[in-house]
Amino acid sequence: MSFVPGLGVLRHYDRSWLRGDVLAGVTVAAYMIPQSMAYAEVAGLPAVVGLWTLVGPLLVYAFFGPSRQLSVGPETTTALMTALAIGSMAGTGSVQEADLVTRATLGAILALATGAVCVVAYVARLGFLAGLLSRPVLIGYLAGVAVLMIVSQFGKVTGLQISGEGVGSEVISLLTHLDQANVPTLVLATFSVVTLFLAKRFAPRWPSPLLTILVAAAVVHFAGMGALGVRVVGEVPVGVPGVAIPDFTGVDWTKLLPAALGIAVVGFSSDALTGRAFAARRREHVDANQELLALGLCNISAGLTQGFPVSSSGSRAVLGDSMGSRTQLYSLVALGCLLATMFVLGPVLAAFPEATLGAVVIYAAVQLIDVHEFRRLARFRLAELVLALATTLAVVLSNVLIGIAIAVVLSLLDLVRRIANPGAAVLGYVPGLAGMHDITDFPQGEQVPGLVVFRYDSPLFFANAENFRRRALAAVDEAPGEIHWFLLNVEANTQLDLTAIDALEEVRRALEARGVVVALARVKQDTRDELARAGFLERLSGRAYPTLPTAVEAYVNWVAQTTGEYPAWAEGLPLPRNDSR
Repeated sequence: MSFVPGLGVLRHYDRSWLRGDVLAGVTVAAYMIPQSMAYAEVAGLPAVVGLWTLVGPLLVYAFFGPSRQLSVGPETTTALMTALAIGSMAGTGSVQEADLVTRATLGAILALATGAVCVVAYVARLGFLAGLLSRPVLIGYLAGVAVLMIVSQFGKVTGLQISGEGVGSEVISLLTHLDQANVPTLVLATFSVVTLFLAKRFAPRWPSPLLTILVAAAVVHFAGMGALGVRVVGEVPVGVPGVAIPDFTGVDWTKLLPAALGIAVVGFSSDALTGRAFAARRREHVDANQELLALGLCNISAGLTQGFPVSSSGSRAVLGDSMGSRTQLYSLVALGCLLATMFVLGPVLAAFPEATLGAVVIYAAVQLIDVHEFRRLARFRLAELVLALATTLAVVLSNVLIGIAIAVVLSLLDLVRRIANPGAAVLGYVPGLAGMHDITDFPQGEQVPGLVVFRYDSPLFFANAENFRRRALAAVDEAPGEIHWFLLNVEANTQLDLTAIDALEEVRRALEARGVVVALARVKQDTRDELARAGFLERLSGRAYPTLPTAVEAYVNWVAQTTGEYPAWAEGLPLPRNDSR
């Protein structure tokens, strides 16, 4: 059942899970219906398309998804990226300027292309790429997306026509024309936002987004606020969407494929991170490659049912988990609630005010700004906080697609920085502790007289070879007293390339010229084979030892042979044999 993990879980379903799954499904449905309609609006599509986009993915992920908690469907980041991509492919630069049919068709095409990218990545077993985006980059990226989401709702919550490209110009447009805002629309949006946050604080388990929109719709209808300029969703088609392949005629593939790739990368990264977080809490495992397949199939199903690209919603996953979800049965329950709504409650959905839908998006966007995580980064390491803030600025000041590229580059640069300048230590003995330890961590630690035991905490290759050479020689220069041996602990220095071996040779030659013998300890067989093929092992004259104690013992014996007497300082050392003399 590894290909269809959800089916395997359902076949071994524990009835004690049913209550939690049903409660979670109903609650999540109440939240996701207005949320998905709002996200469709963000994508520049009719609100009902958000509902259509849910049908296929909810069904597909319940069977193919590896996570028991994720809720797949329209999501903030993919909705905004879809809007930008559709605007670009429509050749207008603004999604509002493209006609309705064109936007809907391009949204479905983009979903199919995104699904195809994920399936190809699954076949290529690229799930390991989930680790390319570091935690600080993802935190900063989501915060940047939240800012873009909030700015994108200015028009809906004020009734203004916001102009300009980019956050700065849109904020200026809002401030310049704020005196012309539709007051009833602004009051309704403000009331909705305040209500949502109060409900989160005092009634966290209530389906507050749906209740807020229902109350707002009733107020708009009975108070006649439509005549005051408050806009509503309008007529909503009843029933499920048909299955059809959209017309690809005239599609600009040079714009489609990069957009699909960007959405696939961001969607998969979000899914993988959220899925791992929930799985870790329950000691479960999420297969990253299976997640690629599930996400691909979900997007293909969305495209075939006239939807747009999907990913997972962290807010819905958190809500479902808080209500006791245990398996993807809760997604099937949510799907049942959705279908009932689409067949019976279409007229109610038509009365939903756009101002309140915009408020729901703003409310959801604020949840993406994880202040606690920013504080945690600041406490842990300043560099991590700077990386997160830099990613946020990159997304806000450019756009989502460019922000993705910058985020990936920042992650890779951070990785290179760590590898190129890793930790290193000079080792010694600490009274009362077995083994050898970094003497800077223990003031009472002592080096073996005349011996520098050096550890370089990274695989050794071209990116850090010069850093290694410089720090290895500095360790000898800074050592107290006269140094006779330089012992390199190579346990972490795996997968050597020729540049690294050349750096080792430079260190050996430089120290040999100063009368210092070079030796290696904790040499693994693979490392030994690499050193032998390069001829370096031969130049060590056999001084490559399997453990640190045997290497230190060899040094003690060398001192004894050189001086003609066993050194007194060696009496208390934890050597392999007590009869080392």
